[in-house]
Amino acid sequence: MHLTRLSVTDFRSYAEATVDLSPGVTTLLGRNGQGKTNLVEAAGYLAALSSHRVATDAPLVRYGAETAVVRATVVRDGRESLLELEIVPGRSNRARLNRSALTRPRDVLGTLRTVLFAPEDLALVKGDPGERRRFLDELLVARQPRWAGVRGDYDKALKQRNALLRSASALWREPKGRRRREHHLAPGQTLEEARESAVSTLAVWDSQLAEVGGALTYARLRLLRDLGPYVDEAYRTISDADTAAVTSYRTSLQGPVADRIAAGEVPEREELVAATLETMTQLRTQEQERGVSLAGPHRDDLVLALGDLPAKGYASHGESWSFALALRLAGFQLLRHDVGTDPVLVLDDVFAELDQGRRHRLAALIADCEQVLITAAVAEDVPEELLARAGAVLDVSLGSVTVRENP
Repeated sequence: MHLTRLSVTDFRSYAEATVDLSPGVTTLLGRNGQGKTNLVEAAGYLAALSSHRVATDAPLVRYGAETAVVRATVVRDGRESLLELEIVPGRSNRARLNRSALTRPRDVLGTLRTVLFAPEDLALVKGDPGERRRFLDELLVARQPRWAGVRGDYDKALKQRNALLRSASALWREPKGRRRREHHLAPGQTLEEARESAVSTLAVWDSQLAEVGGALTYARLRLLRDLGPYVDEAYRTISDADTAAVTSYRTSLQGPVADRIAAGEVPEREELVAATLETMTQLRTQEQERGVSLAGPHRDDLVLALGDLPAKGYASHGESWSFALALRLAGFQLLRHDVGTDPVLVLDDVFAELDQGRRHRLAALIADCEQVLITAAVAEDVPEELLARAGAVLDVSLGSVTVRENP
């Protein structure tokens, strides 16, 4: 899989830009703030329907414009596909595939696959659990796009359940004196009737959240089982060290199933659904008091370790970079193996943070990738063996992109 053309309209700093691409290595060079990352961000957005830099779409639209458009021509197994996304902040985005409108933007997922490493990925090692959950879920969707729908269903159910827990929190507290008025009961409704109604509705959301959450947890565990060996191999190669890079899954569930997950097992989906329901029951009082769901995939974590020590807090800066990079490269190898074609590999300002040894070992690792897009401030940051490969060097300056004649 590779891109032959990428174009943007009113995206970030670009009013208009079109870049012709080819297999091999393409290097985008330019000082900071010139728009290099904006271009590779656009490619990543087409693949994942999200940005690796911001949580919402509004910053992606150029100041003064109402929408942004990103287009790409993707070639896979000799067949071309034209992919187009119109980004509309605050509303549903619009997608086209081969000039035909699609009902849902997520229907384009899988047309283009990218693996993008950027400085922000250091948060995979040093940041909060949410960063690592997002890593797992995005890789899961890249592997099998249908999981985008499951993620969406889980987020909706979680939002509804949390809203119910918050709104009914007063119902579950023992009323004292005049505080009874705060329950906002319906006309003619008693406090006990209101409580029974809330409990009944909560049971519905419990069932839905457990069903979807159990499926998502099962998929994550299987993904991590397959990903782990690739992570360890990539880390050892990049760092040139014998220390093992270990990945494991920390669940919010309780009971025997949680013990099995801690031991590295992958319970069946039905077992995970049942364990989720059981944990919800055990945590019911706490959830009612706090007004938030305390069990499920949204409370889990991907645990990273170097040998017997947790990477977070113990790994050096160089080790943290190597681990974050190993996670992305492992994702690349997993997709290559499972999908049967290379995703587009994007390395955004990576080499400047690596010492000479790591630079050359990384260059050797990606030598056989079908297409690699690299951004760098200066050519000296990029290993010579990559610059020498077939492809192009593009100079990016104040939103304009030109091909360097003699790279």
